Amino acid sequence: MATVLAIELMSIADDHRWDLREREDGYLPESDEAFDQKFEEWQERDWPDWLAKNLTFPFSVTREEDEDDAYFAPGAAKAPFRLGHKMEVLELGEDDVDRGVLVKVREKGKIGYVPLCDVEVTPKTDANFWPVREYVVWFANRC
Repeated sequence: MATVLAIELMSIADDHRWDLREREDGYLPESDEAFDQKFEEWQERDWPDWLAKNLTFPFSVTREEDEDDAYFAPGAAKAPFRLGHKMEVLELGEDDVDRGVLVKVREKGKIGYVPLCDVEVTPKTDANFWPVREYVVWFANRC
């Protein structure tokens, strides 16, 4: 007997007023009240478990952040898994104390791990966009 797993995915039509928007005084939520409410929800969340239930693998991402100062070294931009590179997320990796949830990725046949907080799902219409976006915003504001 087969088990059917129903996952309720977020969509562009869902309420995303908590999401940050660029304004004159920086990136701020569209609604402070909605952000505060969402942030409280995020603080209670078991992120690895929630992500495992809300993401569909594989999916495409672009690396938008990279704290590695070696990025500016000669040839670093051509190394795999770097800033601006497109890659495919294959599965969730471990949860690192400093870098958060890591994801196993593939770029041009090479396999590696990058922090989920460093990537953006492309395109925005991908069902994984909003779950990853929630994690990225929470991770940036967690302290």
